[in-house]
Order: sequence, then C-alpha cells, then structure tokens
Amino acid sequence: MKYLFLICASEAEDAKMSPEDRGALYAAYGAFTQEVKDRGVYLGGNPLHPTSTATTVRVRNGKTLSTDGPFAETKEQMGGYYLLNCANLDEAIELAAKIPSAKTGSIEVRPIMEMGTNAAHS
Repeated sequence: MKYLFLICASEAEDAKMSPEDRGALYAAYGAFTQEVKDRGVYLGGNPLHPTSTATTVRVRNGKTLSTDGPFAETKEQMGGYYLLNCANLDEAIELAAKIPSAKTGSIEVRPIMEMGTNAAHS
C-alpha cells in the first residue's frame, strides 16, 4: 500500500541550526533515502521551500481567492514528504520513525486512497 509521509518540523528551530548540525541532518536524510531505495519501497520525496513561499487557494461563491502563506499558523510546518510503497501500516510506522525529523518534529503517515476499479481491494 502506498503511504504519504508528511514531514513536519519547526522552521524557526531549523533556522537556528549550526552549519555542522544542518550538514549532519542532510547526511541523515541522504542515508534514509538510500535505505528506502535499497528496500525497493521508495516512490518519491522532496523537501519543500519555506512556508513564506506558500500560497493558499480557496474558491468561495465561484471566486478563486489566494493568499500568501500557509492556511494556518502552527508550531510545526510541513517541510517535505516521502511517498513509499509499504507492505502494511507496521512497516510504514517503522520507516516513519527512521525519518530524521521524527526526532524533533513529527511525521504524519497517511495511506493513499488509490482511485480505480480495484482501489477498494488494494
């Protein structure tokens, strides 16, 4: 089953990292990405630009409204994602715990609802 791993962390705390700590974090992400590729479960993943670059879009009464920034102010912001094909939720949780930002932020694991004729049986 495909799972989306939403990586949430504090942009403010990340900005305070030393260059050495940032390098170590990037190396840890590189190692994790290589592990999921080696296991054959990697389908994709990328970091996101900061929330200062976000645009939120809403349609109300047929009119498109866009505003700068994220939808809501939170302590943690979505900083990236992985899309992995896991055998089950147990494997997804095991892998989520290995994502480096799980140590300081949180990883939301969401199963992908696949649309199609056999989606309900996947």
